Parts: sequence; C-alpha cells; structure tokens
Amino acid sequence: MKLFNNHDKHPHLERLLNNSKSVSLGSDTRILILSDLHMGNGGRRDEFRRNAELVEGVLENYYLSEKYNLILNGDVEELFKFPLNDIVDTWRDIYELFLRFNENGFFYKTFGNHDASLQDEKEYILAPFLLESLKLLYGQESVLVFHGHQASVFLWETYPIVSRSIVWFLRYIAKPFGIRNFSIAYNSRRRFAIEKSIYDFSNQSKIVSVIGHTHRPLFESLSKVDYLRYRIEELCRAFPAAEAKEKKKIRNKISTLREELDACFRKGKQIGLRSGVYNNLTIPSVFNSGCAIGKRGITALEIDHEKIRLVYWYNGKQSRKFLSDRDSRPMQLPGTGYYRIVLNEDHLDYVFSRLHLLA
Repeated sequence: MKLFNNHDKHPHLERLLNNSKSVSLGSDTRILILSDLHMGNGGRRDEFRRNAELVEGVLENYYLSEKYNLILNGDVEELFKFPLNDIVDTWRDIYELFLRFNENGFFYKTFGNHDASLQDEKEYILAPFLLESLKLLYGQESVLVFHGHQASVFLWETYPIVSRSIVWFLRYIAKPFGIRNFSIAYNSRRRFAIEKSIYDFSNQSKIVSVIGHTHRPLFESLSKVDYLRYRIEELCRAFPAAEAKEKKKIRNKISTLREELDACFRKGKQIGLRSGVYNNLTIPSVFNSGCAIGKRGITALEIDHEKIRLVYWYNGKQSRKFLSDRDSRPMQLPGTGYYRIVLNEDHLDYVFSRLHLLA
C-alpha cells in the first residue's frame, strides 16, 4: 500500500513553499499583514464600506508613519460581486495609500479566491506587486504568507464552471437581494478542514503559515475560544501552588475568562470550533490575520522587531473588556477616535523553538 508523503497530501501548498518569492526579516523589520477587505463599489452591499475610514486612518496615521511594510494577504477586492473598475474608481485614494508603503521598504499583495482573476489584469493598479504567496526568511526559518484558499483549491480548479456560476449568482442575484458575502470560508466544516490541512502541512514542513480566507483570527494556531480554554486550564494548574493573595487574583481572572468564554458560546462562536482536533499540545504553526470587515473593527497581524502580534483596531470607545496577558488597555491613535489593542504577542524565537520541539 502506498504511503502519502507531504507532497502527495498537500501538492498546492508544497508548490507555494517551493516557488514563493523570498524576503529576509531583519532585527528591526516591521510588517503589517492585513487580509480580506472585500472592497466593493461603495454601495450598501459593499462590506468594506463600514470600516473604510478606519482602515485608511490607521494605515496613514499609524503604520505608514511608523515605517511598517505592508502585505495585503488576499481577497482585497470583492470581484465575485463587483467589476474591478468600479472598485478602483471608488477606493482610488486607498489604492494610492497602499502604494506609498513601498517607500518604507516593500509592499506586496497576494491574491485570494475572490480576487484571483487579477492575475490576468495587466493594467491593474497593483499588478507589479501581485503574488500568490510570499516567504519571509527569519534566519534559517520560514514564514509562508498566502491567502489560504489553496488548501481547498479542488473546487475552483477541477470545476471552473462552478466558480463562474458562483460569480454570476453573487453579481446578479445575491447582490440585488441582499444576500451576504458568500465564500467557501463561511462553511464552518470547510473552514475547519482548511485550517487543519494548513496546520498539518506547516508542522510537517517545520514552517509558520500566515493566512486569511476564513475570517477567523488565529494566533499560534489558537482561535479566541481555544485561547480562553487554554488560559483557564493553565490558571487552574497554577492555582494549588500559589500564595493566598495570588490565589485570589487567579480566581478572579478565571471568573472573567469564563464569562468571556460563555459570551462566545452565546454568540454562536462555538460553531465550527472543534476542541482537541489538533494535537494535545498545540503547535504554533498557523496564524490568521482575520479580516477588515468585522462589525466592530478590524484585526491584523504585525511583525515588529522579531516579534509577532495579533492586534485589533476599532472606532470609538467600547465598554466590553479585552482579555490579554499583555497590557490590554486600548491605545488611542492621537488625533483620531481609533483605538488599538494587542490581543496576543510572542517572539519569533519562541514560536519556532516550540514548533521544532513539538512538531
């Protein structure tokens, strides 16, 4: 019986790893990774419109001035529903802002399933910077940045008529009747299968993968629900040996974490989130920047001076608590109503050490 090797199981991901353009990370390199903007024509069915000012504001007033490089990791345009010319005409100022990041060092854009047709658009404003994937070299280690739909490429390559039918449906039926943005990523089972496939490939290849596509932020392969469970378990283990004063703090923190976890389940976030699917010890091989079309704000990944962090930006004050082992107090961007919170952060040395020890 033939045994499957890594190449047999993940040929498309293997191709990305072998053929990606490479960029070296220096000790002072700063990169913003943003995905899934789904930019439209500015009308009421344009999901990007809600956060457009927020995205433009933080790019221009924070990341550009702080000398970040920029990677847009796929599904920047919503070509399933809108013609490219309409999108570019509506958001031309933001496109010009994207291009300014090249002055900081580099700017790249990968394509996702919703903007894959841009490969054939020679006059596309971002064409010189368009890639399928990008490999960030950290010493001898690799961070592979790609949208993530390649893990479920079967539907799109084997049945192109299905892809064309979906585009037709979204443009001429879903759009007029107000049906939400449709993607294979919204199917919770397929979303999970995509993440699991990329997780397995990354562990076998001893690399870190940074994706988008599913709209679900992941830090070190953990979703928010996974992370809350992990922290509760960690605190429970620390409780018996703690001093009385520290026990009180732990008890209060566990209570707060449980409330947040319960809130996630009440909101339905347990759908598509499986426990114990990865390994008993989660390997930090997959990160996901989330999306820029959230109802309350946007999530993104930052690589900054050899650290990687998941951040959340929102417009205006929020009453809910944000849980983090770091300083979770919102940082206001001066002169704006925009706030930034670091949800999680680790050094890349730790990430790769854990990957090699556990994978």
